[in-house]
Amino acid sequence: MEIRFAKSEDAAWLVRHDKHISEEELGHAILRNRIYIAEKDGGFAGWLRYNLFWDNIPFMNMLYVTEEDRGKGCGRKLVAFWESEMKRQGYSKVMTSTQASEYAQHFYVRLGYEAIGGFLLGGEPYEMLFAKGI
Repeated sequence: MEIRFAKSEDAAWLVRHDKHISEEELGHAILRNRIYIAEKDGGFAGWLRYNLFWDNIPFMNMLYVTEEDRGKGCGRKLVAFWESEMKRQGYSKVMTSTQASEYAQHFYVRLGYEAIGGFLLGGEPYEMLFAKGI
């Protein structure tokens, strides 16, 4: 498995699969190197997308691993790559969130993230916030 920054050629594939971001914002994220692609055997295995919380804390907005690549370390590798890159850029903390009803909360805890609070947003499940020092 190889992890790399997303390129403009990846935009069409990402737009079809990442329904949580507009095409315009996705293009901006690619230009800012804020999307990482995991490739396996020449195909997409997953991606990680981030932005900055309060304009100064890297916040993982999206971590997605394809069904066939789940449970094989792809998500863990994407997060480790991202954390390493954030540390290299001089950040000392990273954040993410997930809905309390999703299994991802257990994944983040296993990776050393701590639950730091959460919120309810208009009929959605409780959103849990996580942070980790790097």
